[in-house]
Amino acid sequence: MITKVNSQNFESEVLNSELPVLVDFFAVWCGPCKMVSPVIDNLASELEGKVKVAKLDIDQSMDIAMKYRVMSVPTLMLFKDGMEAHRVSGAMPREMILNEFGDFF
Repeated sequence: MITKVNSQNFESEVLNSELPVLVDFFAVWCGPCKMVSPVIDNLASELEGKVKVAKLDIDQSMDIAMKYRVMSVPTLMLFKDGMEAHRVSGAMPREMILNEFGDFF
């Protein structure tokens, strides 16, 4: 299940989560974001119970994107215990995403 996060619920859904949270920072106009979106959706189902998967539209929550210095989309950021643990930018296949973040969940 994908959790939609924004400026209002970012703290409660991401920073205060007991599970690690993989946040997909995206924009609706972003072609590579559209390419990686189905991969993120599949990972959300596959990893349910191990990691929470969230999506944040940078145009609707620019304050959060600025706070975490998201300079390009898509950016995948993993939060653990309320802190950023790892990030990568750019569209990538499922295997690369799992290689990047697998040690965290």
